[in-house]
Amino acid sequence: MTTIGRFAPSPTGPLHLGSLVAAIGSRWFAKRDGGRWLVRMEDLDAPRVVPGSAEEILAALRRYSLDWDGEVVYQSQRIALYESALDRLRAKGVVYDCACSRADLQRAASAPLGAEAVYPGTCRNGLQGRTPRAIRFRVPDETIAFDDLLRGHIEEHLPTTTGDFVVKRADGVFAYQLAVVVDDAEQGVTQVVRGGDLLSSTPRQIALQRALDYPTPQYAHLPLVTNDDGTKLGKRDGALPLPALDDQRIAETRAWAMTFLASHASMM
Repeated sequence: MTTIGRFAPSPTGPLHLGSLVAAIGSRWFAKRDGGRWLVRMEDLDAPRVVPGSAEEILAALRRYSLDWDGEVVYQSQRIALYESALDRLRAKGVVYDCACSRADLQRAASAPLGAEAVYPGTCRNGLQGRTPRAIRFRVPDETIAFDDLLRGHIEEHLPTTTGDFVVKRADGVFAYQLAVVVDDAEQGVTQVVRGGDLLSSTPRQIALQRALDYPTPQYAHLPLVTNDDGTKLGKRDGALPLPALDDQRIAETRAWAMTFLASHASMM
């Protein structure tokens, strides 16, 4: 079976060092066995999308010799696919309307300080006359387990770590968890290599894959590039865009990223 990997940035700013590491890592895994490497723009959250960022990201990938296979896919053009998947989940009875606001959830938070709140199931058995807002997935009462190519065996019991999670937000936008699962299945992705900050999303995505009768890809979660204080380097933290004009700096930055991956992930 041909390996199909993907890189799926959000066009909310230029490519930075952390995203370059993710791109190189995912492409290397896909290509080492002669596979294909796709690029998908996760642009569903329209208010956060920065005009021109998608084109800038693609240009940066080309400058860093990270050519992709096939056409670039944009989530904003795939709403009908997400609607169809949601209809299938409704038909199975594994999603339900939720009337809870963010303030409601904060008052009912059932997680330690600083941890992700566990949804308490307020609307699991009906809205009690309240107006529906979001749509939630009813997580199965089972442990989700998978073998990460870099981090080994992972297990999580979703009812106690996240509870039922949102698949369509109150503003009508499809949530990341559902959209990425639908996209990966529709594109035939067999391998998901991405940053370690998304490791916690994987059990939720596997639960959705099972509910939709989709195959589960292989997963590998790469080490994160961090700031001096150990926090993730990202666009929201003011991460600088990659060097663009100086060929020598481009070569040096690419070499640094590959060395970082080799030293942290024992993969290259």
